[in-house]
Amino acid sequence: MRGRLREAFLSECAAARRAEAAGTLDEAWRRLERAHVLSQAHAIPHVRVHLSMAAFALRRRDVAELLGQIPRILLAAPGSWTGRAPRGNTGGARVGIFEPMSIPPDLAHLLEDPPGDPLALE
Repeated sequence: MRGRLREAFLSECAAARRAEAAGTLDEAWRRLERAHVLSQAHAIPHVRVHLSMAAFALRRRDVAELLGQIPRILLAAPGSWTGRAPRGNTGGARVGIFEPMSIPPDLAHLLEDPPGDPLALE
């Protein structure tokens, strides 16, 4: 993950942390979903987002979301490596794990570049 995509991914992750700290939980979750969309072609960032989603669910005592993140954590890296992660999927347990979704227009242009090394976060 490089360049503008990496910057946007890290920005969404940081925005999620700030929103949660401020108590704006819906905004925090939305930012995690956006980070997920950006991370799907890159194994380590993809797993990282699912771990963040699971931690968020644990802090919120959201058992359904926490349990739903377990298979997503296990499948994130293989999905990235094989290119089978469904594009645009927001990553939460309340959406189908293999369901492709529309990509927000402000993120779509960031995903046009070839993914490069799926393990890299640099």
